[in-house]
Amino acid sequence: MLYAIGDLHLSLSNDKPMDVFGEAWRDHAEKLKKGFSALKPEDVTVLCGDLSWAMSLQEALEDFRFIDALPGKKIILKGNHDFWWSTAAKARKLFAENGIESIEILHNNAIPYGDAALCGTRGWFYEEERGVEHDKKIMRREIMRLEASLRAAGEREKLVFLHYPPIYQKYECPEILELLERYGVRQCFYGHIHGRGIPGAFNGWRGATKFRLVSADAVNFTPVPVLL
Repeated sequence: MLYAIGDLHLSLSNDKPMDVFGEAWRDHAEKLKKGFSALKPEDVTVLCGDLSWAMSLQEALEDFRFIDALPGKKIILKGNHDFWWSTAAKARKLFAENGIESIEILHNNAIPYGDAALCGTRGWFYEEERGVEHDKKIMRREIMRLEASLRAAGEREKLVFLHYPPIYQKYECPEILELLERYGVRQCFYGHIHGRGIPGAFNGWRGATKFRLVSADAVNFTPVPVLL
C-alpha cells in the first residue's frame, strides 16, 4: 500500500519546541509512531518535506534513524525547513554509512511503484521569501526539477508529491499547475500548511487533478492512503 504524509518536523537531537504550530504538536514523535503502527514492512510512504529541524546532516542523523525505524519504505523530498539538506548524494552517503536502508530520495528522478511512478519536488511560493528576482530563480529551478521527474516517469501513471501547495486560498502557481495538466497528473499531495491555515487549504479537484493536504497535523499524524 502507498501512503503520504508531510512535515514530520523532528528534532530528536536538539528538542526544538513545536508550540508555534499549536497544541496538536505536543509529543508529536510519539503520535507519529502510533500513526505509522498499522503499516506493514512492504508498504511505502512518501514524506513531503520538512522532515527535520537539524541544521546539518550529522545533526539530522537521529531524526533519520527515527524515520528508518518506522514501518515500511520511506520516500523523502525536500521542504523549506530542511536546512540539513546539501545534496542528495551526501544524504545517501550518510544513510549508507549508518545502516539506514528504508529511506530513498525523490529529487530530479521518478520512483516506480507498480504501474505508477512517484514524482515530485519542493515547489515554491513567490510571495513568501526574499524578493521577486530571488523567487523567480528558485521557481525556475523547481519547475525544471518537477519536469525532470515527470519525464523520468515515462508512460507510467504519475503521482506528484510536493512540499509547497500549488494552490492556497487566492494563491496559485501557474507554472506547476500547467505541468500537472500537461503530464496528465491525476493526484497531487502536498504539505507545508499547519494549524490555523489548515481550513484554508485546497483539497479537491482542479481540472483533472485532485489535490490533498497531508501535513502531519492535518492528518492526525497518520499517513494517508494513496488510492490508485
